Amino acid sequence: MPSKRSADCEASAGPAGPEPTQGTSGIPVLGEAELMAWVVEHGVAARLVVPGAPTPTVSAAAAALGVALDDIVKSLVFLVAGEPWLVIAAGEHRVRYPALAAAWRISRRRVRLATPDEALAHSGFPVGAMPPFGHRRPLRALIDTRAAVPRRTVYAGGGSRDALLELQTDELLRVTAAVSAPLSDPDGGDRP
Repeated sequence: MPSKRSADCEASAGPAGPEPTQGTSGIPVLGEAELMAWVVEHGVAARLVVPGAPTPTVSAAAAALGVALDDIVKSLVFLVAGEPWLVIAAGEHRVRYPALAAAWRISRRRVRLATPDEALAHSGFPVGAMPPFGHRRPLRALIDTRAAVPRRTVYAGGGSRDALLELQTDELLRVTAAVSAPLSDPDGGDRP
């Protein structure tokens, strides 16, 4: 196993730990304990992995775990006509705004990446630590087809910049109920 410390869901069902901290905007921040409590409560087949190095980016997470970039999935909050949506993408592949607009059948001008404070307000988790579920309130989800490869082990945000969730893509799709669509270019495309 590539991690120095890991916690199975069952082992994490204890006390939730300290109260969430406040973000710079005064918004309470959820963390690993709250995420794992949600995972246990909802019977999600996932485990927390703490590799012993910060994992706020795809490349840092892949290096810390010794896995391929596409084994890391990132969770991004977008505002679509003012409503928050979660977009899940694989590796360093860039999500294309025209593809998002097409998936939602709206004008590109009505789609934008949430600011860090907006993402925190909608999900409860900071950018760089955001899991694909367990948010302050449920978010509708869209997943890039590159991240939806069946029966693949992937690592997602684990509620802190030092932790990741390990799970199978089938479980990720089940829990998020994400709709799959081609959202990224093979050559990287445009940001985010």
